[in-house]
Amino acid sequence: MTTTNNERLVSDVKTVLGDAESLLKQAADATGEEAVRLRERGMVLLRQATDKAHHLQEVVVEKSKAAARAADDYVHEHPWRAISASFGVGLLVGLLLNRSR
Repeated sequence: MTTTNNERLVSDVKTVLGDAESLLKQAADATGEEAVRLRERGMVLLRQATDKAHHLQEVVVEKSKAAARAADDYVHEHPWRAISASFGVGLLVGLLLNRSR
C-alpha cells in the first residue's frame, strides 16, 4: 500500500468518526423514531471507522514485519557493515552524552 493510500485511509477514518460524532450529537437532541434512526446510523459509521482502523493497523504491522525482514536479511548479507554502522552510532551517542555533562 502506498503512502497516498495510507493517508487516504487515515483521512477516511477521521471523516467517518467526525460524521458519527455529528450524528450522535443530533441524536442526543432528537426524540422518538428520529433519535433511534440517527443513533443506528451513528453506530454504523462507528463500525465502519473501526473496520478501517483495523485495516490500517494490519497494513502497518505488515509493513513493519517487511522492514524487519529486510533489515535482518541485510545484516546477514553484510555483517561487517552492520557492525561498523552500530559501532559508529554508539560512538556518536557516547560522544554526545559525554559532551552534555
